[in-house]
Amino acid sequence: MLTGIERICNQIRVELDRQDVAREQAYTLSRQVVRAASMAIKSIHRRENEEARQRLAECRRLTGEMLAALAHTPSLRFGGFVGDAEKELAEAAITIACIEGEAIPDQAALGVDGAAWLNGLAEAGGEFRRHVLDVIREGELDEAERFLTAMEEAYFALLGFDYPSAIDRGLRGRCDNLRGMVERTRGDLTNALRQARLEQRLKEVEESLAGK
Repeated sequence: MLTGIERICNQIRVELDRQDVAREQAYTLSRQVVRAASMAIKSIHRRENEEARQRLAECRRLTGEMLAALAHTPSLRFGGFVGDAEKELAEAAITIACIEGEAIPDQAALGVDGAAWLNGLAEAGGEFRRHVLDVIREGELDEAERFLTAMEEAYFALLGFDYPSAIDRGLRGRCDNLRGMVERTRGDLTNALRQARLEQRLKEVEESLAGK
């Protein structure tokens, strides 16, 4: 009744073994992608721009290798770890481009899918907030305002996507987190601007009194 079952099972085993090898290779590469993206972001915040670019190039190369490893196993292409790695690449690329004053790369330029790019944009908001706090401490309030505006633009752009989580991969939750970061950052910048105006006013009063 089950004539040929051994042959069929052997064929399936060969296919699953091939997928397993591809998955293990891609998974290892995905961890390297995440690590390289993290190092790229750290470097750009430290103003080590050349190091950031090198790390980002490494991240893009590793992402290409990860996707190539899955070229013959399309069922694994949209696995959780693949999307996470692509998201980290997008986040790093967007963050570095914005801090360096360049146009942000789109999903095609990075070789990632749209959902990963959108989630990367949402998480880049956290890096924008970090940059705002850094430049506030350095007294660069115009730069802080520029990045607060970028955070708001990202948030409003992402609001236009309303899909099930299986499609957008958790974008709604990340968008909610971004909204909270925008509100906190606006409060931090408002306080910094008030403090700067107060200090300027005190300086003017002191100069006026000294002149008398």
